[in-house]
Amino acid sequence: MPELSVILPMYNEEAVVDMVIEAVVEQLTALERSFEIICVDDGSRDGTATAIDAAAQRDDRVVPVILSRNFGKEAAMSAGLEAAGGRGVLLMDADLQHPPDLIPRMVAEWDAGFDVVDAVKADRGSEGPVYALAAGVFYALMGTSVGEHLRNSSDFKLLDRQVVDVIVAMPERTRFFRGLVAWVGFRVAKVPFMVQRRAAGTTSWGTWGLMQYSLRNLVAFSSAPLRFVAVLGFITVGLDVLLALQTLINWLAGNAVDGFTTVILTVGFLGGLILIS
Repeated sequence: MPELSVILPMYNEEAVVDMVIEAVVEQLTALERSFEIICVDDGSRDGTATAIDAAAQRDDRVVPVILSRNFGKEAAMSAGLEAAGGRGVLLMDADLQHPPDLIPRMVAEWDAGFDVVDAVKADRGSEGPVYALAAGVFYALMGTSVGEHLRNSSDFKLLDRQVVDVIVAMPERTRFFRGLVAWVGFRVAKVPFMVQRRAAGTTSWGTWGLMQYSLRNLVAFSSAPLRFVAVLGFITVGLDVLLALQTLINWLAGNAVDGFTTVILTVGFLGGLILIS
């Protein structure tokens, strides 16, 4: 088995396949470590899969993982983690916004005994005010679920084999990789980096896609929505008790409408119970 596995999730990245593989090979060769590069094609609609297969023909250290359709980046990373055999597993974006020249420093931190080497963004690059606000709210909410600030976190991480085994064994179907790595609680070293410009192509993340991603992770990863609904149910039942007292007073005073008392109390009480359930 190789000492290091590098996972590169790709979606419509035909233009950068050779560039990113060449850059990663250069860094890992200089470290004199055995390695494999797992290129995961997430159902691309361009020639990404063909480019990956061609690279694998030229270099047997390149391992193609071709998904049957587009499942999303989280699924692509999970597929890469399951395929990785190295003692250390490095995940990074294929568009070269995660700089390959940071790899030696991350490996040095791993050699020093850290189980997770987390590359954090020293600068988030160019973001509009609305996007920056939405990202801040999302990471604040997600951070409360894992007890850690995730604002400048990224998917650029080096994981020890024991961390990979724990994450792969988790039963989640809808995964939030950054949150899971923070939640499992191993020793973490943080390494800052500057987000680079894309080497080629355009991002596949649109505003609507990011909103869907955020909502899906908030619902799937955090128990906060469940707690909110339960609290809302208890509040509803409490208000129904107050309404019952007010309705009873009206009934005793002869001001109640026939049938209204029973209907309103039943609807309110059952509504609260449904929310709690």
